[in-house]
Amino acid sequence: MIVGTVKEIKNHEYRVGLTPESVHELTAHGHTVLVETGAGEGIGAHDALYEKAGAQIVATAEEVFATAEMVVKVKEPQPTERAMLRPGQILYTYLHLAPDPGQTRDLIASGAVCIAYETVTDAAGGLPLLKPMSQVAGRMAIQAGATALEKAHGGRGVLLGGVPGVLPAKVAVIGGGVVGFNAAQMAAGLGADVTILDRNPEVLERLGMYFEARAKTRFSNRANLAECVADADLVIGAVLIPGAAAPKLVSADMLKTMKKGAVLVDVAIDQGGCFETSHATTHADPTYVVDGIVHYCVANMPGAVARTSTYALNNVTLPHALRIADRGWREALRRDPHLRAGLNVWDGKVTYEAVARDLDLPWTPAEEALG
Repeated sequence: MIVGTVKEIKNHEYRVGLTPESVHELTAHGHTVLVETGAGEGIGAHDALYEKAGAQIVATAEEVFATAEMVVKVKEPQPTERAMLRPGQILYTYLHLAPDPGQTRDLIASGAVCIAYETVTDAAGGLPLLKPMSQVAGRMAIQAGATALEKAHGGRGVLLGGVPGVLPAKVAVIGGGVVGFNAAQMAAGLGADVTILDRNPEVLERLGMYFEARAKTRFSNRANLAECVADADLVIGAVLIPGAAAPKLVSADMLKTMKKGAVLVDVAIDQGGCFETSHATTHADPTYVVDGIVHYCVANMPGAVARTSTYALNNVTLPHALRIADRGWREALRRDPHLRAGLNVWDGKVTYEAVARDLDLPWTPAEEALG
């Protein structure tokens, strides 16, 4: 198969779909790999490293899209990239379609085979291709929140861990999954006063056993959530419904109960955000203020630590890329129901039920694509 990767063009996105090491694996399997010149610059992987690994360097993204049978990316294709997709071409990347009707329409119109990292599953019911970026984003959420809390950045002027004789910041983490766990780990490690909210008693029990006295857990109902948000200096939104739009758990009215200069970090922004007042921001302009509350809603947080993120991502995406390239996408999905769960759009049809439901579009089961 001819596999290609391009330089990411989303604002301040420095990750790349394939590392030189991943290229080496693909070429060792007999595949041709096209890499747009400069695609790996953001992680310190220069064209010469890709050539040494067996890649062919091409001058433009247009050449990659025109020739490659499978395009491997990181972020959802931007409008100019979507215009270059063709029927039957495989797109393998993060998509996050539920809150993005424009992208969904373009992918439907393209006729491409669109496999989304974020909905591929595993035998344990997890999301293995989303997990490493969730780990990165959860940890970064505390770094970003701590910076936003500084007075010069519009925050309350509170140090997360406090100092002897001064209380630490109160951090509320909404959601006890991968993002929430990693955020709580970082916040507790810095000495903050951490509370994690979740609706699953088993998750709360597991978190309680792990953190012991270093973090508190609370069942996430309306009353407890409102109390924790009002009391917090920093709130981390870490809620995920696989493939679907995130629920709006923190309303605009709740902001009026918060301390002026408190910070909201919405890690769920890729799926539309879990705060009613959230809208996506970029690394170039990461925050805005509503009712005196600082909002950090960067939609590609892991892009800021591109080298760590790219290698963590390739560790989990490459095995599936190899199966798709070795067997063809139909046979790869036929053999692996977990990879099949990643098929979101095929032949002008939406094949992921939650996306179809959220966008009020017809749903075609992925099995129909397999013939």
